[in-house]
Amino acid sequence: MLVASLIFLVTLIFVIWQPKGLQIGTTAVIGAIIALLIGVVSLNDVLVVSNIVWDATLAFIGIIILSMVLDEIGFFEWCALKMAKFSNGNGLKMFIYSILLGAFVSALFANDGAALILTPILLAKMRILQLNLKTIVAFLLAGGFISDSASLPFVFSNLTNIVTANYFDIGFAQYFFDMLVPFIVSAIASIIFLWLILGKDIPKTVDITLLKEPKSAIKNMKLFYFSWIFLGILLVGYFVGDIYGLPVSLFALGGATIFLIIATLSKAVKPIHIIKEAPWQVVWFSIGLYIVVYGLKNAGLTDYLTIILKDLSLRSDTIAVIGTGFIAAFLSAIMNNMPTIMIMDIALHDIGNQAMIYANIVGCNLGPKMTPFGSLATLLWLHVLAKKGVKISFAQYSKFGLIITPPVLFIVLLAI
Repeated sequence: MLVASLIFLVTLIFVIWQPKGLQIGTTAVIGAIIALLIGVVSLNDVLVVSNIVWDATLAFIGIIILSMVLDEIGFFEWCALKMAKFSNGNGLKMFIYSILLGAFVSALFANDGAALILTPILLAKMRILQLNLKTIVAFLLAGGFISDSASLPFVFSNLTNIVTANYFDIGFAQYFFDMLVPFIVSAIASIIFLWLILGKDIPKTVDITLLKEPKSAIKNMKLFYFSWIFLGILLVGYFVGDIYGLPVSLFALGGATIFLIIATLSKAVKPIHIIKEAPWQVVWFSIGLYIVVYGLKNAGLTDYLTIILKDLSLRSDTIAVIGTGFIAAFLSAIMNNMPTIMIMDIALHDIGNQAMIYANIVGCNLGPKMTPFGSLATLLWLHVLAKKGVKISFAQYSKFGLIITPPVLFIVLLAI
């Protein structure tokens, strides 16, 4: 356990630190190789892990490629401008609409998509609106939080969702209908608590005349209109694929490839640029870090968790769900939600409590917001902001996350 924990801890430190530009995927693979050489994991474990994460990883790549193509044609900028115009210059409305926009993007394009694509667009618009730094940070913190808290309704909305749905053989339609109410509750609770915490920094009025018209953001109008139809067909495809037991990645990556080809033929994007800029490091990160985490499983960590979770399952449903959710949240906050979801899934495997499985997902999606290193989406979000000249300190982020996450998490778990 000591050796496995040390390998995991060092790997996670380097993933967060990224010294001299060392990318997260490279670090995770190095950690996995060391675990393999020392004997913490075996080659068979590598195959088991690959079987668990391949669908989630390929689906994520597909969703990001689709998001990047839509971003190139101005889809998300149009959404951001439309949101601002709808507010009619009312600060409260703009704050709420920006959170709803974040929830929409997170649900359909995954939490990491919201962090990578939407954050720089919103930041640019807020600078055009000449908002002060406190207001900009308030909007950004709200957007960062909703990107994870709203990543619940679809299997593809978060990597943790895909991994867990595949592990427990939960169908796309079943997952959607089971998590629809928690998603709605999460969005509403997030808006309320975000306003209570950040409302003092939101101006009463905003001069939206400084913004250009939404239509001017669109680079290819025909492709823009077609994209809405395509997204609708793709969503239907996920439900149809569920009937025939087809993997989520078939539609996510397949749909992204088809849309990329259509956009290329329309001369709206350069495919080489899109493929080059796609986050391939996430592939190595997912496989590498999971292999490292599997070493913790082999060392007995999941056995301890199983004892605790079995005890919870013998109590009332409310205690079982809240207990599971907060355990998953706490572990996600201190050791990242990607390894946590795998450890918790393995620990829950033989318990057979569906509500606890969903509580685990909610805990792993919201819990990471308590620390800057809790999720890949937050690390990406902070990286994007730093590149744009906005630095949010560890203390500032953690203070905000520790205040808002527990009450929202508690309410969403009650909804389950």
